[in-house]
Amino acid sequence: MTHDTPKHSPGALSRRQVVQALAASTAAFASPVLRAQAYPAKPLRMIVGFTPGGAADVMARIIAKGLSAQLGQQVVVENKPGAEGIIASQELMKSAPDGYTLMMGTNTGTVAIPVLRNPPPYDPFKVFTPLSTAGEFSMFLAVPASLKVNNLKEFLDLVAAQPDKFSSGSSNSAAELAMLQLLSTRNIRLVNVRYKGDAQAMTDLVGGQIQMMFSTGTLTPSFVKDGKVKSLVTLLPKRSPLLPDVPTAAELGIGKLTITPWAGFFGPAGMSTDISEKLSLELRNTLARSDVREQLLGQGFSGYGMSPAEFSAYFKLQYDGFVSTVRENNVKFD
Repeated sequence: MTHDTPKHSPGALSRRQVVQALAASTAAFASPVLRAQAYPAKPLRMIVGFTPGGAADVMARIIAKGLSAQLGQQVVVENKPGAEGIIASQELMKSAPDGYTLMMGTNTGTVAIPVLRNPPPYDPFKVFTPLSTAGEFSMFLAVPASLKVNNLKEFLDLVAAQPDKFSSGSSNSAAELAMLQLLSTRNIRLVNVRYKGDAQAMTDLVGGQIQMMFSTGTLTPSFVKDGKVKSLVTLLPKRSPLLPDVPTAAELGIGKLTITPWAGFFGPAGMSTDISEKLSLELRNTLARSDVREQLLGQGFSGYGMSPAEFSAYFKLQYDGFVSTVRENNVKFD
């Protein structure tokens, strides 16, 4: 018995064509979970808006190394310094939202600048995808060791009595606003000198050109131990192991010091939820690694992560806090 070979009509598809069509359709409509599992397939770049060797750069490189091990792909740090983080933010904004470019930004470039500049260079809620916090910088009020004061109250009494003999210094807007908050507790107004970096400001502090500054934990402890400066208060919520004798603002009864020097990770706007969630998870896993945490703590940085939703809420609270500080102190920046 013989069988006739089926003849295909001009519009019919062969079995191979059907299989190929189904495969293409499946790939096109693959679930976000499957697409995320293939990520990352190439190295990532991490933008940092500060010069190499600074506090933010050091933290970024520690985390980037840990994230590289976590992802199985190299994470390359790219320094884009200038304009207090604006240049780095603009670099991120023009990057593809594919999960291969992220930025470690501080509260200066992501919150303070949009609040203080008129007009704002960008709307942080529209140009960034919040991924996770990185953590908090240790920040200490430093004054020259030559001043005959033993605590913050004595120092503020001295400044209030002779305000014309004092000036402050800062290398970023967050530190400047923190100083404004502190001085406003005694209705003190001083001239603030702006510097390009903490190192230059510290040199002038030791030399007597300025009399106070908020400085990071990568710089202040060594100068305290060398007897060149005194530290009177930390902006951290609890005492830092780097300078355990320095009290917190809460311990001193100063509730108005709400500026917290933090850093976080952002992607460009438009990232898919599956990719942003995966990258956030890997960042949080990196920050939870004991080797990464120890290295960060050694630099005066308390590392911790948040989910995108948690970080978004935290980011909004920080932004609102800056707005309140600016309004309360009638701060006007160009």
